Amino acid sequence: MEIEFAAELVEWRGPAPFVFARLPLDAADLVDEVKADVVYWGVVPVRAWIGGSEFTTSMFPREDTWFLPLKVAVRRAEGLDVGDVVDVRLHVGRDA
Repeated sequence: MEIEFAAELVEWRGPAPFVFARLPLDAADLVDEVKADVVYWGVVPVRAWIGGSEFTTSMFPREDTWFLPLKVAVRRAEGLDVGDVVDVRLHVGRDA
């Protein structure tokens, strides 16, 4: 399944700060429809495209939606920071 959406980048603090795209609720609902088929260890594997960058990662549930982690290399390549709004394309699933 592929999903496209716009999301504001947010920071989630842990041992180090991390930056995520928080899926809008309609996109999160689409992920929830297929999560039983793709989830492992509580996360959903995806291939994502932002700007000219393509990367693989795993989303995890938080605050009634899914959080897509943005790798530092992607943020640097695209000149992104917390508060920016990005257009995201996701391919959801293990074959991502």
